[in-house]
Parts: sequence; C-alpha cells; structure tokens
Amino acid sequence: MKKLFAIPVLLTSALLLAQQYDYEVTPLIGYNIAEGNLNLKNHAVLGGEFQLNNIGMPVSPELSILYSNADFDPNYGSTNIYRIALNGVYEYEKTSLLTPFVKAGLGYETMSEHKTSLTHNDDSGFADVGVGAKIPFTDHISLKLEAVYMLKANDNRWDNNLALLAGVNIAFGQTRAQQHQENIVVEDSAEKAHKTAQEKAAKEKAEAERKAAQEKAEAEAAALANADDDNDGVKNSLDKCPNTPKEVTVVDAEGCMKEVNLHINFDNASYDIDEPSQKNIQKFVDFLNAAPVYKAEIIGYTDSIGKKTDNLKLSLKRAEAVKSMLEKKGVSSERIKAVGMGEENPVADNATAKGRAQNRRIEAKLIK
Repeated sequence: MKKLFAIPVLLTSALLLAQQYDYEVTPLIGYNIAEGNLNLKNHAVLGGEFQLNNIGMPVSPELSILYSNADFDPNYGSTNIYRIALNGVYEYEKTSLLTPFVKAGLGYETMSEHKTSLTHNDDSGFADVGVGAKIPFTDHISLKLEAVYMLKANDNRWDNNLALLAGVNIAFGQTRAQQHQENIVVEDSAEKAHKTAQEKAAKEKAEAERKAAQEKAEAEAAALANADDDNDGVKNSLDKCPNTPKEVTVVDAEGCMKEVNLHINFDNASYDIDEPSQKNIQKFVDFLNAAPVYKAEIIGYTDSIGKKTDNLKLSLKRAEAVKSMLEKKGVSSERIKAVGMGEENPVADNATAKGRAQNRRIEAKLIK
C-alpha cells in the first residue's frame, strides 16, 4: 500500500470558531490522485458541498457529493465514480486573509465499471479527513480550497485517494452575531413596545379621566344654567332677577317682574280692603321702597256679575283704594297709577263662587 499524503491530526494553535452564516453551498471542481494499485489514472472531479451552520454545536454538518470519470490503466476503458459523504466541519477564527477549517467524516463510493480482472476496486465505504481554507471575496462569497484524504476499505485492504478541490463558497442567512443582535433588537423592541403601550394606556386613562371630569363639570354647569330656581319661566343663565317672589305672575325676558298678583280680594260689589289684604299691601310697599327703579300700575278687576259698565267703575274704585293705601304708607303718588279693567282677563271660572272670588282681584304692573 502506497501512502500518498500525510494528514495532520493536530493543529498548533487553539483558535476560536469563526462567525458563520446559517448555511453554505459550494460548487466544486478538482483533481483526484488515486493510489497506484487501483489501476486508475488520476482524474478530474466535479461536485458540490452543502454545510449547515449555527445549530448550537462547534462542528457543522456537511454533505459532500463528488463525481469523476476515470480511465483505467492500462487503457481498458473508463468508469464513473460517485462519492457521497457526511462530514463534520470545524472552522477557526477568520484571519486577515482567510478562514481555515478541518473536517472529517464517512462516505460511500460506487463505480459503474469495476474491471475486476485489473483491480479489486469494489463499491464500499470510506473515511475521509480534510483541511482547507476560505478566502473571502465579499461577506457572502469566498474561494474555497481544500484537500480531502479518503481511506477506502477495498477487498480486505485499505486504498487511498486524495482530492484537491476548489470552489466558490456562497453563504446564506445570518451569522450568530447577527442573530444575537437581532434577538437583542427584538427584545429591546418588545420592551419598548410594552413600555410605549403602558405609557399610552396611562395617557389614555388620564385623558379619559380629564374628559369625564370636564363633561361632568359641563353637565353640572348646563344643568345649573338650564334650571329655573325661582320658577318664573326664565333659565338661571338668563335670569337677571333670580329671586322672583311667588306672587309675581308675569316676568320679562330677563326674569324681572312685570306683573304681580297682590292677593287682595274683595267681597261682591265692594272695594273695601280687609285686614289680611292690608298685610299684602305692606309687602308690596316694602318691595317698591327697595326697588325705586320701578313704577306701579295698579289694575282692578271684577267678576262677571252685573253690568260691564258698573264692573268697570267698580274695578277702578278698587284700584284707587289700593293706590290710596300705598300713598299713605309712603309710596310717591308719581310712581303709582290706578286702572280699572272690569271683568276682563278672568283668571278663574266665573260660573263658580270660588272662581268669581279669584277674579275680584288687584294686580300690579311694574314699569322700570
């Protein structure tokens, strides 16, 4: 058995693994030096390699497929040789010029013609070891050079082949550093997104609370503005006289008094003022003294019993009686005018005694 090549089994330096991409594809060409007793001439080699990286192991699996067409020596035709091997590849840290690697594995070789009369070169398994280097052109493309020694078990002996190979190594995917950085970016992005979501939720909650408080305040203000606390028919927001007495029957658009029912009632065909009515007149005197901007038109009314002309005269006498009492209590006569309206503008049904009593009344029309 001839020894063609000595394979180094130990390297002189312990280097760290290089940063590798996820996987690599390398189309190959090369030259195979066959051991002399195989009766095969040295021949060209074509093939390819696929390498899977970044699987959490220091060694990357590689699938190698090689094809040769070799001539027998002496010249008795040729044979097709197919080799397939599964190797483990260990790459070292990239230097300034190249990335060295070593590999080893097991394979199987088959031949289309054996020419057993010339040689006992059978189909069988082999072990291989190799060394090589990748010389980068770019981050993803390199020139790959390697020498692979194959030891084949052949008819109770060990035969040798040495393949010198070159190819264009094309790397795909990401490096471990890129994956790690991507993981960091993803984690950082997730953390930022979570923080942003929390901040957004807090802002939305604060904004919702602010809006709710504002809407509540606006609703309360609107309710207050739309209310009518003195029940005079004018909203608080428009009412310039917010404490209109209950006796006031008519107010203006600003909620200020225009007409007041003095609650002075008379007996039928009478214009005498009884004692309870005099107390009501005193309340009106107090109001006029407190609000000197007003003048008062005292309006007398009757029920519908009797003639209209008589009722008109009677209503005027009732108004003049109240006017006279107001003057006696200190209200200037210039601020008071007496008017008789007779049986006009009834406030109740004249068909009943109660209604007629309500219609015999005195009202005061206030004039600023």
